[in-house]
Amino acid sequence: MSKHEVTITVNGQAHTCQIDSRLLLVHFIREELSLTGTHIGCDTTSCGACTVLLDGKAVKSCTVFAVTAHGKTVETIEGVAQGGKLHPLQEGFWEKHGLQCGYCTPGMIMSAKHLLSKNPDPTEDEIRHGISGNLCRCTGYNKIVEAVRYAAEKMNAEGKEELAS
Repeated sequence: MSKHEVTITVNGQAHTCQIDSRLLLVHFIREELSLTGTHIGCDTTSCGACTVLLDGKAVKSCTVFAVTAHGKTVETIEGVAQGGKLHPLQEGFWEKHGLQCGYCTPGMIMSAKHLLSKNPDPTEDEIRHGISGNLCRCTGYNKIVEAVRYAAEKMNAEGKEELAS
């Protein structure tokens, strides 16, 4: 197995490491960087628990070789809150009870973050489509959809406040 030196920026911090060519991005994040918020659920791309943003796009990190992330940026659930303040998506999951066991939550939030970056005011159907690659066995999805809607409304209101000031 060959080793490669990679530099990957994760949550705003560049990391340079020697890694095996077959190391998956999810294992790089969890084992090399000790960021365990990205969960491993199925190893087959079915569940979405490992979803992260790779150069702003939602990807299932259990299907991405870490070497392909060389020179790119990755955002994990640990990078979502800023300055000790919850992101509106995190707040929405709390306020709207969008989680039960919480295992799917990091992947759901990352998928929803990607959706809201492309569509700041999604309909319920668009939200359901945006999170469709993520499985939840606890909630029935209604509360998750409410949480994403909450976040969209809050982010839009905050954007309007910034424009007004």
